Amino acid sequence: MSDLFKKAISLGVGLTIVSKEKVEKAVDELVKRGELAPSESKALVDRLVERGEEERGAFKSAVQEQVQRVLKELKIPAQSDIAALETRIAALERRVAELEGTSPQEDTMTDNVTD
Repeated sequence: MSDLFKKAISLGVGLTIVSKEKVEKAVDELVKRGELAPSESKALVDRLVERGEEERGAFKSAVQEQVQRVLKELKIPAQSDIAALETRIAALERRVAELEGTSPQEDTMTDNVTD
Protein backbone atom coordinates (compact mmCIF):
# COMPACT_ATOMS: atom_id res chain seq x y z
CA MET A 1 0.00 0.00 0.00
CA SER A 2 1.46 3.38 -0.92
CA ASP A 3 2.48 5.87 1.77
CA LEU A 4 0.03 8.42 0.40
CA PHE A 5 -2.82 5.93 0.70
CA LYS A 6 -1.78 5.03 4.28
CA LYS A 7 -1.63 8.73 5.20
CA ALA A 8 -5.04 9.33 3.66
CA ILE A 9 -6.54 6.49 5.68
CA SER A 10 -4.93 7.81 8.87
CA LEU A 11 -6.26 11.30 8.17
CA GLY A 12 -9.75 9.97 7.54
CA VAL A 13 -9.71 7.97 10.75
CA GLY A 14 -8.56 11.06 12.61
CA LEU A 15 -11.36 13.15 11.15
CA THR A 16 -13.89 10.50 12.08
CA ILE A 17 -12.71 10.38 15.67
CA VAL A 18 -13.18 14.12 16.25
CA SER A 19 -16.72 14.34 17.49
CA LYS A 20 -19.02 17.30 17.90
CA GLU A 21 -18.46 17.09 21.66
CA LYS A 22 -14.71 17.44 21.22
CA VAL A 23 -15.19 20.41 18.92
CA GLU A 24 -17.53 22.03 21.45
CA LYS A 25 -15.00 21.42 24.23
CA ALA A 26 -12.20 23.02 22.20
CA VAL A 27 -14.39 26.03 21.35
CA ASP A 28 -15.41 26.37 25.03
CA GLU A 29 -11.71 26.53 25.88
CA LEU A 30 -11.26 29.37 23.38
CA VAL A 31 -14.17 31.21 25.00
CA LYS A 32 -12.71 30.67 28.51
CA ARG A 33 -9.34 32.04 27.38
CA GLY A 34 -11.07 35.04 25.87
CA GLU A 35 -9.96 34.24 22.34
CA LEU A 36 -13.55 33.88 21.14
CA ALA A 37 -16.73 35.70 22.06
CA PRO A 38 -19.43 33.47 23.58
CA SER A 39 -21.89 34.72 20.96
CA GLU A 40 -19.61 33.38 18.20
CA SER A 41 -19.03 29.94 19.71
CA LYS A 42 -22.13 28.18 18.35
CA ALA A 43 -21.51 29.45 14.82
CA LEU A 44 -17.89 28.28 15.00
CA VAL A 45 -18.89 24.84 16.30
CA ASP A 46 -21.45 24.53 13.50
CA ARG A 47 -18.89 25.55 10.87
CA LEU A 48 -16.25 23.16 12.20
CA VAL A 49 -18.69 20.24 12.41
CA GLU A 50 -19.94 20.96 8.89
CA ARG A 51 -16.38 21.15 7.62
CA GLY A 52 -15.57 17.86 9.33
CA GLU A 53 -18.56 16.21 7.66
CA GLU A 54 -17.49 17.59 4.28
CA GLU A 55 -13.96 16.30 4.83
CA ARG A 56 -15.26 12.87 5.85
CA GLY A 57 -17.44 12.78 2.72
CA ALA A 58 -14.52 13.74 0.50
CA PHE A 59 -12.27 11.20 2.21
CA LYS A 60 -14.88 8.47 1.83
CA SER A 61 -15.25 9.24 -1.87
CA ALA A 62 -11.49 9.23 -2.39
CA VAL A 63 -11.11 5.89 -0.62
CA GLN A 64 -13.99 4.37 -2.59
CA GLU A 65 -12.45 5.56 -5.87
CA GLN A 66 -9.05 4.16 -4.86
CA VAL A 67 -10.54 0.81 -3.86
CA GLN A 68 -12.52 0.58 -7.10
CA ARG A 69 -9.36 1.36 -9.09
CA VAL A 70 -7.37 -1.32 -7.26
CA LEU A 71 -10.15 -3.88 -7.67
CA LYS A 72 -10.31 -3.10 -11.38
CA GLU A 73 -6.53 -3.40 -11.72
CA LEU A 74 -6.66 -6.78 -9.97
CA LYS A 75 -9.54 -7.79 -12.25
CA ILE A 76 -11.81 -8.59 -9.31
CA PRO A 77 -15.38 -8.94 -10.59
CA ALA A 78 -18.05 -6.61 -9.30
CA GLN A 79 -21.08 -8.00 -7.46
CA SER A 80 -23.21 -7.19 -10.51
CA ASP A 81 -20.86 -9.25 -12.72
CA ILE A 82 -21.18 -12.22 -10.38
CA ALA A 83 -24.98 -11.90 -10.26
CA ALA A 84 -25.14 -11.78 -14.06
CA LEU A 85 -23.00 -14.92 -14.30
CA GLU A 86 -25.16 -16.71 -11.73
CA THR A 87 -28.25 -15.84 -13.80
CA ARG A 88 -26.58 -17.13 -16.97
CA ILE A 89 -25.49 -20.34 -15.24
CA ALA A 90 -29.02 -20.96 -13.94
CA ALA A 91 -30.43 -20.44 -17.45
CA LEU A 92 -27.85 -22.80 -18.93
CA GLU A 93 -28.59 -25.42 -16.27
CA ARG A 94 -32.29 -25.22 -17.12
CA ARG A 95 -31.52 -25.54 -20.81
CA VAL A 96 -29.23 -28.55 -20.29
CA ALA A 97 -31.86 -30.17 -18.07
CA GLU A 98 -34.51 -29.62 -20.75
CA LEU A 99 -32.27 -31.20 -23.38
CA GLU A 100 -31.48 -34.16 -21.12
CA GLY A 101 -35.08 -34.53 -20.01
CA THR A 102 -34.40 -33.94 -16.29
CA SER A 103 -35.14 -31.11 -13.94
CA PRO A 104 -32.27 -28.78 -12.94
CA GLN A 105 -32.90 -29.54 -9.25
CA GLU A 106 -32.42 -33.29 -9.82
CA ASP A 107 -29.05 -32.62 -11.47
CA THR A 108 -27.96 -30.40 -8.62
CA MET A 109 -28.97 -32.96 -6.00
CA THR A 110 -27.17 -35.72 -7.92
CA ASP A 111 -24.05 -33.57 -8.17
CA ASN A 112 -24.11 -32.88 -4.42
CA VAL A 113 -24.51 -36.57 -3.57
CA THR A 114 -21.49 -37.59 -5.66
CA ASP A 115 -19.26 -34.84 -4.19
